[in-house]
Amino acid sequence: MITVSIIEDDKSYREGLELLLNNSDDFTLLHSYSSATSALNHIKKNPPQIAIVDIKLPDKNGDELIADIKNVAPTVQCMVCSFYHDDVYIFNALRNGACGYILKDSMPEEILASLKELYEGGAPMSPYIARKVINTFQPKEKKNELEKLTDREFEILELISTGLIVKEVSAKLFLSPHTVTRHLKNIYNKLHVNNRIEAVNKFNQ
Repeated sequence: MITVSIIEDDKSYREGLELLLNNSDDFTLLHSYSSATSALNHIKKNPPQIAIVDIKLPDKNGDELIADIKNVAPTVQCMVCSFYHDDVYIFNALRNGACGYILKDSMPEEILASLKELYEGGAPMSPYIARKVINTFQPKEKKNELEKLTDREFEILELISTGLIVKEVSAKLFLSPHTVTRHLKNIYNKLHVNNRIEAVNKFNQ
């Protein structure tokens, strides 16, 4: 069994992860913590194989905690699981030693698959996070064009690019179809395209 520890201050989400791991055939919950300080003090003596780390913790940001964990227990593989997807958090976490970064809206089976991928040597990332990372290495012209989009517009375009229709996107993001359609019109204007096919083609170039 692959040992996993959780560092998450949101009690309900933490308990959901605990239940998910305890019911898994591949993973076992080693420890669960609500703060960075309690986690670091314990992980130094009881390191898991994988640590699920939230970005926003009450006593220290998760990206900083990851650096501390790698310092006291280098073998621990850290995967961020957070609502926060700002560039500064993503790249600081990866720079400090995170091997994966997924968003909290991931389905339970996606979380387990990400943990398995991480254990097997991969670098799991939610599609939206992966696209942000990829964009940093793309030609400046294209990068600048996509950067015209807000985070929400980029997220909607990424979902549309997977084949989802407006109704499905609105359900996944808890937005009204009208709001998603309005965002799409803004996307078309910013990318200088006329429809979703052209927008997706430009997104995938």
